[in-house]
Amino acid sequence: MTKPNVIVILADDLGYSDIAPFGGEMDTPNLDRLASRGVRMSSFYVTPRCSPSRAALLTGRHPHSVGIGVLTTDHRPNGYRGSLSLDAPTLAERLSEHGYINGLFGKWHLSSEHRTPSDTWPTRRGFDRFRGILPGASSFYQPPLVEQETRLSGDELGEGYYFTDDITASGEQFIREHASQSPFFLYMAYTAPHWPLQAREEEIAQYRDRFRKGWTALRTERLRRLDELGLVSGVDRLPPGHPTPDWSDDEADWQVERMAVYAAQVASLDQGVGRLLDALDETGAADDTIVLFLSDNGGCAEELPPGLDRFSELVCPRTTPDGREIVIGNDPAVMPGSDTTYQSYGRDWATVSNTPFRMWKRWVHEGGISTPFIASWPGGGIPAGGAISHSAGHVIDVVATVMDAVGGTHDTDGESLLSAWRHPSVVDHDRTLFWEHIGNAAVRRGSYKLVREWGSAWELYDISTDRSESEDLADGRPEMVEELAELWEAWAREHGVIPWEDFLRDLDARGISRARAVG
Repeated sequence: MTKPNVIVILADDLGYSDIAPFGGEMDTPNLDRLASRGVRMSSFYVTPRCSPSRAALLTGRHPHSVGIGVLTTDHRPNGYRGSLSLDAPTLAERLSEHGYINGLFGKWHLSSEHRTPSDTWPTRRGFDRFRGILPGASSFYQPPLVEQETRLSGDELGEGYYFTDDITASGEQFIREHASQSPFFLYMAYTAPHWPLQAREEEIAQYRDRFRKGWTALRTERLRRLDELGLVSGVDRLPPGHPTPDWSDDEADWQVERMAVYAAQVASLDQGVGRLLDALDETGAADDTIVLFLSDNGGCAEELPPGLDRFSELVCPRTTPDGREIVIGNDPAVMPGSDTTYQSYGRDWATVSNTPFRMWKRWVHEGGISTPFIASWPGGGIPAGGAISHSAGHVIDVVATVMDAVGGTHDTDGESLLSAWRHPSVVDHDRTLFWEHIGNAAVRRGSYKLVREWGSAWELYDISTDRSESEDLADGRPEMVEELAELWEAWAREHGVIPWEDFLRDLDARGISRARAVG
């Protein structure tokens, strides 16, 4: 059996319906191209936060059980370790045993130690090559870049540096170097379109007029396209809590610019996908390569207040390399995009990104945990043409699926999705899936989903007819609520979920800020 190459392309904070293959109005010709080579999954889930999704993706296990229950702060002895457990092998470590060479370019965000090399760094977790960042975010113009285990100085980045381009160039070079020495595993952990809103003028200019219709009109158009594409059918209304009335005239230009820069960041990522696909085609490796594309969670509703001071300078530099001050925070008087700004696009644009779902990153309603997902493997029986699989998938399935493809074994929480990809018209409705993050909890069994926000009552939805979670069935189905809640409690105990009230009580007892502790 010829072992396939494996490429995982992970976007950061990309909403479900941002890209064109999932109903978005952004120009993503290369993601269109990738989708045409394979299948899309309409119901693929991640966790609602970056570090937990990365932990699950690389280990195939629920993140709480491998040390990443929140982010990468070490909250022991009564909280999570904040670094990926050394007892849980990564996909790179598993594939190394099968003769793979492994490269990671982009964001790690699985170690509580960002400055001093440790056993939790990627080069000691199975990756032969690493170039990227250790923390969860950074400037696109001056990231705290690490090559292998050496931190590079700003002078080494060069004029015109842009982090997305660096990630792409490193991945493209890796493919060209190793395509004839396959198999290889390439993990492309882009930081786009995570804040800060920073992009090149030529990409921003393409989008300045595209989003002037306003939040409501754009969501309505996306909903129509999702229905036409057959990705989310039967949703005839948007969920409660849709965006506030469209912006006032004095903020119009700033609001449009926020989404234009966000879209420009996606455009740069899409260009990178094109370069990777070109490298596969030109080296003759395309047929024998599994390519997966997904996001780590839904769109991010975080507002960055002016004068933001809770992040280290690794994440949020205070000046540019030539000494200019960086204006930190969402100020309508300051247009985002350049290297002297540090902003986010906020709740209302995140709501557009997650159309037609409720909530955002951090929450386990559909908006926080649903991702666009594309799988391609021309030589592995995955049909071309962009067919849609409506079977449910989860980020814990990636390790199981890849090990199935290479003929290996696994001891993970996930299951192989190869059959769902090879036979997309056959839908599996029997899975039970679980989530927890900072007290927000959910379980989906078949078409029913039980979900709650921390401090609120359980809500029940029939996801097969109401993925926008608009009609709460809990009052009319108390037996099902109780049954699913008991399933969730058993799962939480088994997988090391720390009761959120206990976590918060410990923070309070130690005088640790709750806001700072949970990011």
